[in-house]
Amino acid sequence: MRIKVHCQNRIGILRDILNLLVGYGINVARGEVGGEHGNAIYLHCPNLINIQFQALRPKFEAIAGVFGVKRVGLMPSERRHMELNALLGALEFPVLSIDMGGSIVAANRAAAQLLGVRVDEVPGIPLSRYAEDFDLPELVRANKSRINGLRVKVKGDVFLADIAPLQSEHDDSEAMAGAVLTLHRADRVGERIYNVRKQELRGFDSIFQSSKVMAAVVREARRMAPLDAPLLIEGETGTGKELLARACHLASPRGQSPLMALNCAGLPESMAETELFGYGPGAFEGARAEGKLGLLELTAGGTLFLDGVGEMSPRLQVKLLRFLQDGCFRRVGSDEEVYLDVRVICATQVDLSELCARGEFRQDLYHRLNVLSLHIPPLRECLDGLAPLVEHFLDQASRQIGCPLPKLAPAAMERLSHYHWPGNVRQLENVLFQAVSLCEGGTVKAEHIRLPDYGVRQPLGDFSLEGGLDEIVGRFEKAVLERLYSEHPSSRQLGKRLGVSHTTIANKLRDYQVGKDNA
Repeated sequence: MRIKVHCQNRIGILRDILNLLVGYGINVARGEVGGEHGNAIYLHCPNLINIQFQALRPKFEAIAGVFGVKRVGLMPSERRHMELNALLGALEFPVLSIDMGGSIVAANRAAAQLLGVRVDEVPGIPLSRYAEDFDLPELVRANKSRINGLRVKVKGDVFLADIAPLQSEHDDSEAMAGAVLTLHRADRVGERIYNVRKQELRGFDSIFQSSKVMAAVVREARRMAPLDAPLLIEGETGTGKELLARACHLASPRGQSPLMALNCAGLPESMAETELFGYGPGAFEGARAEGKLGLLELTAGGTLFLDGVGEMSPRLQVKLLRFLQDGCFRRVGSDEEVYLDVRVICATQVDLSELCARGEFRQDLYHRLNVLSLHIPPLRECLDGLAPLVEHFLDQASRQIGCPLPKLAPAAMERLSHYHWPGNVRQLENVLFQAVSLCEGGTVKAEHIRLPDYGVRQPLGDFSLEGGLDEIVGRFEKAVLERLYSEHPSSRQLGKRLGVSHTTIANKLRDYQVGKDNA
């Protein structure tokens, strides 16, 4: 029987309780002090039977400082042990406790299955029997701190190990009792990250299709999504390229596998390379000793989304091309070939064919990426669906802010309809969020719609007639190109708009330095 004595925390009270039990020949196998303030004593008395307990209860309560006594099912340590075993047993990844001699002290069910033994056979087995070139005690003594993501091989399979030292308050190796080792399969880390983020992913139904042009794009995307070939998505900033890529991933056979994204724009070449391909152990100064997995490996079996692919460095273009051709790559600082099955979806806001013509992007890589292609139109070409989109964003903003859904004044809608939206749908969403936060009285008015450059005269409005005919025509031509380039940001699109060849437009853009900052 196990009993709990609720009592005062005073010197000698445990002795008085034990003297009572000794007087009646009751053996105590184990005792523990518990309670929030040490005001409970738990005793395990194997030979105490219920009739004796009922007879002893008044004598317990007669002891000075004892408030009550009752039977309990478990000692506190037994309950903690059972709860811990239940928690560890529910984990699908292996967890092992290792002592400083390198022997396994305890393990959960997943670890026992990995090692091929029963849970009760685990204690005393040397870890070195299963882990290659891995001296855990020496590693713990050398680091004296937690280690995350260490690459280890257990029974021939690669795992990422998290090592938590078991150490007393004294910071010396002699006080260490061992470490808890948690193993994650390297080829499933990306899947775990994806499962955490999966709730953020949205499919085609979440893409607003009030415009006929956008609805046509989504129809094309639905047909391309199940295919396993690379997909290139073109569109200006803020048009929703990543949202469309995520929808294509979810609608593909890889929809339950990881989706990882990397924005190539603005990343230094070395950082982009290590993020994408990872690096081997000790690849460079300051690198993690165990190396690092890149996004490609984390995406195994899934989809990799590369945004801003037009800004990828020549070196990375070569490595990406090789992966698309052969399905393999090498980590930075490693000679090991890594073979993976990953679908690649790329996005760009510049014309890759134009970059190829200028020698700034590999033509062979462009053809590899452009097997399937989608073009997302800018918002200014989808104004037939503007009103429902505005209503959607007003509703979304009011929910986020926590205010009633406001009405939109006709003058405000007129202002939205006549703006050129260089930031596209993302800019519209931000403008309406600000408008809802500013409006009072439940109506979004024209003055609440704050648009940059709204009402500022365009280049042709400030046109100068000074100089000769060639100078005037040149200024006029440059102004026309500057005005239209924001709406048609490539020589092909602009050439089609003006009815001339894209070569002619490309030459004039170069001569007038138009669009150079956007390339």
